[in-house]
Parts: sequence; C-alpha cells; structure tokens
Amino acid sequence: MASESPDREHAVAFTLNGEAVRARVPARVHLGDLLRGTFGLTGVHLGCEHGVCGACTILVDGRAVRACLMLGVQADGATVETVEGLTESGRIRDLQDAFHARNALQCGYCTPGMLVTAAELLADEAAASSREEIRQAISGNYCRCTGYHAIVDAIATTAESRRTRREAAE
Repeated sequence: MASESPDREHAVAFTLNGEAVRARVPARVHLGDLLRGTFGLTGVHLGCEHGVCGACTILVDGRAVRACLMLGVQADGATVETVEGLTESGRIRDLQDAFHARNALQCGYCTPGMLVTAAELLADEAAASSREEIRQAISGNYCRCTGYHAIVDAIATTAESRRTRREAAE
C-alpha cells in the first residue's frame, strides 16, 4: 500500500477577512505559511513555530488560534480573520489607538498577535472586567519589550471605553 506524498496539494476554500478564497496547499503547510506566502498577510508573524509565543495568533471561527499549529488544510470551510482583516473592518481601531497612546507596541513584533488576542477577549462584553483577567487572557502572548503593563493598560482602557459607550447607548 503506497502512502500519500506529503507534498500533494489539497484544495481549500475558506473565508479570509470577509472574502471567499481558494488555494491549493500541501498537507504539511501550516496556516501561517499559507496566509503569509499565498495571501501576503504579513501581520501573521511566525516567531517560535511551536505555539508558545503567540505572534501568529489569528481568529478561526471567532476563536484565537496559533497559525503555526494549524495546518492550511484545516482551514477548509472556516472563517479566518487576521490583524489585517480586523484593521480593515475597523473592529479594533479603538484598541489600536489605545496601544499607540499607551506605547504598548514598542518593537511591534508581538503586536498583531496581542491585538488579535485582545479582540477575542473584548468581543465578550462581560470579559476584561479586571486587569487580572486581561493578564490571564494575554498570558499566551510573549512580549520582550513592554513588560506587559502598557499592553494591559491599553486593553483595560479600551474595555472601559466600550463599556461606557454601550451604557450611554442604552
């Protein structure tokens, strides 16, 4: 019985940042490599390639995942959002502004993954009610520059601002 070649390409179709896309991808190619190489989405930073640093964090069906741990073929039928898509949609404009205001992005390498992780956290209106919850949510994202205080400040500021806007609208 002959085994299948790991280089054999498979057709995948998924929604990427709001648009239907198709690609052919070898079974062993990680989603991060597919997003960067085929679709040019360089906000997906490939750091450790072991799922530890969080630099490649994206949303798949609304949940934060490590693009270095997911194979491209696993995205078939899914909805994938990257920092580029979240930026283009305006969903994280306030969060990006807070990161800038709080100097929470120093070298910038971890920033896309941090923003995506924070976007998932802030999507739950009840989440991010304490700095400890924010720290727990970003604990899987490694930053060598900021010491995390500025990042926590930016997320907390955004959470409070969004709460205030919701309450004023009610």
